[in-house]
Amino acid sequence: MSKKILVVDDEPDVVTYFTALLEENGYETRSASNGTEAMAAIDADRPDLITLDITMPEQSGVKTYRRIKESDSLKTIPVIIITGVASDFKRFISTRSQVPAPDGYLEKPIQPQTLLDEVARLLS
Repeated sequence: MSKKILVVDDEPDVVTYFTALLEENGYETRSASNGTEAMAAIDADRPDLITLDITMPEQSGVKTYRRIKESDSLKTIPVIIITGVASDFKRFISTRSQVPAPDGYLEKPIQPQTLLDEVARLLS
């Protein structure tokens, strides 16, 4: 059975790119365009891994990440933060005592193999 990945990003081109890349490599994907949709998608069909953009409308990736990692039933789902925000954000999010550092962190633009390697590492 293939692993399920939830791709969360408000840019349709990014969602299309990531889902096509992941599906071509044997993963099953779902997508959401903001944190609110992401939480509904997680509740409806729990993914094995989540790729999560930070800057999104309605509910930011930071708030979504915090909700995932504070939930006893969801906190074990690996999350890869994928963002175009400066690398200082990685240090910031990794120092928050309320939630653990992200399982993975990638900066846009992302090379296809970099994303695939990180997904494989976290799902192994």
